[in-house]
Amino acid sequence: MTFESNSRRNFLKTASVSVFSMALPESIISLFSTNQKAVSLGLITDLHVDIIHDAEIRLTTFLEEMKSEKVDALVQLGDFAIPKPENLHFIKSFNQAHQHTFHVLGNHDMDEGFSGEDVVETYGMRGRYYSTEVDGIQILVLDGNESGSPNYKSGYHSYIGPEQQAWLRGELAKAEKPVLIVSHQPIAGIYTIDNAQQIQALLSEFSGKILLAINGHAHVDQYVLVGGVNYLHINSASYYWVGEKLAHLSLPEEVHTQFPSLQFTCPYSAPLFGILTIDPEQKMISLKGKKAQWIGPSPLELGYSIVSPEMQQRHVLPQISDREI
Repeated sequence: MTFESNSRRNFLKTASVSVFSMALPESIISLFSTNQKAVSLGLITDLHVDIIHDAEIRLTTFLEEMKSEKVDALVQLGDFAIPKPENLHFIKSFNQAHQHTFHVLGNHDMDEGFSGEDVVETYGMRGRYYSTEVDGIQILVLDGNESGSPNYKSGYHSYIGPEQQAWLRGELAKAEKPVLIVSHQPIAGIYTIDNAQQIQALLSEFSGKILLAINGHAHVDQYVLVGGVNYLHINSASYYWVGEKLAHLSLPEEVHTQFPSLQFTCPYSAPLFGILTIDPEQKMISLKGKKAQWIGPSPLELGYSIVSPEMQQRHVLPQISDREI
């Protein structure tokens, strides 16, 4: 039996479901149209096809389950695939899996010299940031990769600039439907953008219209409430990054030879993804997620120290966990 066959079987065996739910306030309920049906979105983020060894299986598992669940749209929240020729089939598979597919620009999607515009063109995105709608829900997709941060020091840019802020304010001011905010980089919680407090303040002005703000990037399982806005981190589909100092082999040596960056990660035994359901009749938002296991040692067992042991035990987990608000 091949390694991939084992992986596929392991995914089906170890994946399990967890549920997060929150009640919708009346200010948002009033924005739904009469007899508005429930809307479900299939969410996946940080697949990292250029790092993880079994990206094909993880993506296929997600797409097959979303087809079975008959979701209303698919959303990937960034760090999906560098837009080079050998990755085009991943992008095509996602785009052709549903009538409504949406992408968010991740920082690693622009690795190897590709620009944001390259990603937008190859993925078929409407822009680096944009507004769209799914069955009465307005979705505002943000770009947290802009330059110009006064706090920038080095590495990847993590900032939402003045022009995009003006656009965001304008979209929220005129919004007549409930709004879902989607970004790659977090606006609240761990590993936020450089001007997180500024964007939090902007969103708080329109908290009566905002259902939820969701993000990827941090590879953690975290929920925070800031200024009347709910922020939810969607965990990576693939792994947690621990870096070069904690390099280790968690899989057969030949796999690491083919995927050299894998040694800097703690992979998940099953792909993590979720279904976000917005149900105005029940006045609820729910997230059905997945739970997996670590392949090899966990970050805590390796001595990972970028975040505290307490935070690791609460948020650095191979799961999208049960939550109630």
